Amino acid sequence: MAEMSDDESVSTATSADGTTDPATGQANSSRPRVKKQQFTRAGQPIDRRQRLRIPPHHVTKQTPHDRVRNWDEVYYGYTAGPAMFEAQRCIQCPAAPCTQACPVGNDIPGALAFLEIGKLADAAAVFRQTSEMPELCGRLCPQEALCEGSCVVGKNAKPVAIGKLEAFLGDWDREQRGGFPIPQPEIETGQRVAVVGAGPAGLAVAEQMRSAGHAVTVFEAWPSAGGVLRYGIPNFKTAKDIVDEKADALVAAGVEFRFDTRVGADVGWDELSRWDAVFLAHGASMGKQLGLEGERLAGVYSATEFLVRANLGEESLPTALRSRPHVGRNVVVVGGGDTSMDCVRSAIRLGANDVTLLYRRTENEMIGREEERRHAREEGVTFEYLTTPVRLIGKDGALVGIECVRMSLGEPDDSGRRRPQPMPGSEFVIDCDSFVVAVGYDVGRDLYGDSGIDINDWGEVIVDEQGRTSRPGVFAGGDNVIGADLVVTALRGAHQAIPAMFSYLEELQAERALAMAAG
Repeated sequence: MAEMSDDESVSTATSADGTTDPATGQANSSRPRVKKQQFTRAGQPIDRRQRLRIPPHHVTKQTPHDRVRNWDEVYYGYTAGPAMFEAQRCIQCPAAPCTQACPVGNDIPGALAFLEIGKLADAAAVFRQTSEMPELCGRLCPQEALCEGSCVVGKNAKPVAIGKLEAFLGDWDREQRGGFPIPQPEIETGQRVAVVGAGPAGLAVAEQMRSAGHAVTVFEAWPSAGGVLRYGIPNFKTAKDIVDEKADALVAAGVEFRFDTRVGADVGWDELSRWDAVFLAHGASMGKQLGLEGERLAGVYSATEFLVRANLGEESLPTALRSRPHVGRNVVVVGGGDTSMDCVRSAIRLGANDVTLLYRRTENEMIGREEERRHAREEGVTFEYLTTPVRLIGKDGALVGIECVRMSLGEPDDSGRRRPQPMPGSEFVIDCDSFVVAVGYDVGRDLYGDSGIDINDWGEVIVDEQGRTSRPGVFAGGDNVIGADLVVTALRGAHQAIPAMFSYLEELQAERALAMAAG
């Protein structure tokens, strides 16, 4: 990324008196150049060089000693004064690379321009223009790979704390309102939209459809709304009451939720066809397995089962999952993404003495957030790199150990990462009482049945650029289209489909009006 040039704050076209050299047509070099005043998006004059000298204001967080004894969020978050101070570090780049790096296109300089002068409501409104849940994205996005990774300030200093500021503004806005904004449709269209899945993409579509005056019904297989926000992400990363408030706002707007309901099993496609449009947002929640000997022993968990039983109360869980997972003294987790970090850190909070993370490559190849790995180390997790399990050892039907092998890295594979290869004779055994498989997720295929919806070899729904599936009136977006990814990329998938859904519903309404007029 190019550094800010002097041209961004200095005019080079004219001299101080506006004259040019008649021989060359260039500005008179005998005169000093005139500086061109720059302004923030909120109309405040800006001195970018002075802003680059402002030190960062760090957000405080719980100490490792304290946080492993509770399930509260690690970060305390900003208050208004420090947030305004941190916002002043934004140099208001005209090209806004941070916005370009944001999957939903948040106008980050615009929001921070209002924040730095204390116009918190205006700042929060800027984020809400492009995101239905900025307080959640601010907590959960990997900002170092997105907005903050593209922040020009971060070239020679810490980037502006965009994520923490976004979360602060969302929290402040909800506190002032008493909850999330409640959609207020101006008219009722008489049309009905079904949303399958109450995760980030489904909630976003439900909000936008209800705002437009459509009746919305959300079908959700779990007992409560939220999807991965509730049933995947631990409480120490985001408090569940935020998810509750989001669902409450939609219910207050008239959105209907049908929980414990699986499309393809409890509700068939014939019944779904009674809705005018359908949006598929069921995500990718089928945990991948390793296919190892002993994987069905007691004490072996999928990541989803382990996390939901560790993090949620009975009222949010199906009957079969209403108990804490057994961890024992020694817990081993295999995986290299953020889900594996969620599992090891949950195991610590459940009281395990020793928690070990196995990963077959090195830390350089890990796809999760560095911050999560740092927090895990601070909390006492041991990392075993270049290591993979090859057999689970049981006694009387229960797990007692894991046989592992050391790996070396060979040539890059299709992902661009070097392919791990087992080292002969390097086998060893780790004693353990529980083992969690956190190696990724697939999309469940049982939903599609006789729907006529095209899917690829991985079970992901095939859509066009506007989120339209092969079945007319059915749209899709989120992890069930692109594979397990981020909350913000799920929102982007929803945003891509929403305009096409509006167009489809308008055309359908016009066709019905013409038919009635003719009939």
